[in-house]
Amino acid sequence: MHTRESIAMCFSGGKDSAIALHEIRRAGTYVVKDLLTTVTIPYDRVTMHGVRRALVRKQADAIGIPVTEVTMPPSSSNAVYEREMGYAFARLQGEGIRRVAFGDIFLEDLRVYREEQLAACKLECFFPIWKCDTTELAHRFVADGFKAVVVCVNPAVLDASFAGRLFDEAFIADLPPEVDPCGENGEFHTFVFDGPIFQWPVRISIGQVVERDRFVFCDLVPDGGGS
Repeated sequence: MHTRESIAMCFSGGKDSAIALHEIRRAGTYVVKDLLTTVTIPYDRVTMHGVRRALVRKQADAIGIPVTEVTMPPSSSNAVYEREMGYAFARLQGEGIRRVAFGDIFLEDLRVYREEQLAACKLECFFPIWKCDTTELAHRFVADGFKAVVVCVNPAVLDASFAGRLFDEAFIADLPPEVDPCGENGEFHTFVFDGPIFQWPVRISIGQVVERDRFVFCDLVPDGGGS
């Protein structure tokens, strides 16, 4: 019997990560054994997305894959990021992992950066949704039954009122034409709380919307103490 290769995945908790994981599972070539998420301390929130650490853990439990939280100080430099991620990648390599998956879609410079960083740790990159059409991906995400909330918006390119909205067909239709439907240029970020990769939904409540560090964040609050 053919044994599928075990890999790790850099997982932000957003829709691109979720649909990339879904594609990996559908293809059946690899099995994801570990999710890597960067968390900014002392805020205990996902870096850039601003999602609470507790929700990251609930999300991983619902998906059924352990999560490794790579902690970063506030406003950390690129050198600090590379050092901390390097430690995590070296640990994976020591455990026999040979490749790490990413949910990137079309940013060539980011792909090259990741490939160089992982090569230094003797690892390879895997991009399951690379060069997919982002309009088609956005609609497929909704059609496949995923559910997500927009948790971060760049108000320089997208109105603050989009923060806290569900990522659904209405959201996609309302996006200005210059905004990528998957937010690949950093226009917005999401938190996925249900869908085909989940064993059960992550229960959330919508909290406050605040502007901080030139971005608008919608706080999500864990709803209830169970799954």
